[in-house]
Amino acid sequence: MQTVFLDQQTFSASISLTRIKSQVSTLSCYTTTTDSQIIERCKTAEIIITNKVLLSKNILEQLPQLKLVCIAATGMNNVDLVAAKALNITVNNVSGYSQASVSQYVFAQMLEYFSHTAHHNNNTQQGHWQNSATFCFHGKGSQELAGKTIGIIGFGCLGKAVATIAEAFGMKVLIAERFNATKTRENRHSFNDVLKKSDVISLHCPQTDETTNLINRESLALMKPSALLINTARGALVNSADLLQALKHKIISHAVLDVLEQEPPTASHPLINALMKKEIDNLSLTAHIAWASIESQQRLIDLVAVNIKNYKAL
Repeated sequence: MQTVFLDQQTFSASISLTRIKSQVSTLSCYTTTTDSQIIERCKTAEIIITNKVLLSKNILEQLPQLKLVCIAATGMNNVDLVAAKALNITVNNVSGYSQASVSQYVFAQMLEYFSHTAHHNNNTQQGHWQNSATFCFHGKGSQELAGKTIGIIGFGCLGKAVATIAEAFGMKVLIAERFNATKTRENRHSFNDVLKKSDVISLHCPQTDETTNLINRESLALMKPSALLINTARGALVNSADLLQALKHKIISHAVLDVLEQEPPTASHPLINALMKKEIDNLSLTAHIAWASIESQQRLIDLVAVNIKNYKAL
């Protein structure tokens, strides 16, 4: 089975493709692929592996040999699923590979925010401890996670992994009900109550029409002025313009974003622009890497191989 990997560069160079190679006859890998290159590269392919390259109806219709699309991710919005079904093309994704990586990232950021580890390291490097009149130099100090409340919005495998770690730290966990729900399920709390009561809000829900701009001016206004917002889910869950105003005016204390609406973002993105111009100092931005521990990446690729194996067994 001739196989094409359209965007291998979305994975680290150290990730092994051995298990995928064992399932296919040939594997052609490209670092990245533009829309105009897809047809030429895939015209004889029976299997396409894509992380983020878009496969539209128009493109799928021009690939008569294509039988299987393996999305090397959980989200499936980069493939026209209706067109694929009509063309008898199987599409599968991968889930359950990044719980450890994402939850570790959430707490790495949370611990840095509350413990100021980098700040305290810098204090010693800058000589403040050595010149202190007492045995310690407090600097920004630190706060304990124990006793704080974390609100989790989206309680799939990632949200559950975060909740487990939070409980180990002695945090109170509030699981949010859907924001437009008319009833609150057992062990859930209304969306608004979670926003009002939480010291930390961690987003783990999928992006849908209902959740796009879920965090906006109104929801930000409900949060504590001391609240920390963490988004490792999808960028469009957060209205960037509204968040920028909330950060500028200290409506909330800090935000950690690993995702934005457009990736990679442009330098003119309002949050990046404000950060680079030092208009705000209460935003931490990373480049969609919460999922991407080496172990998580390898696990995902190996699960793509399992998907190919299972397809062949049909």
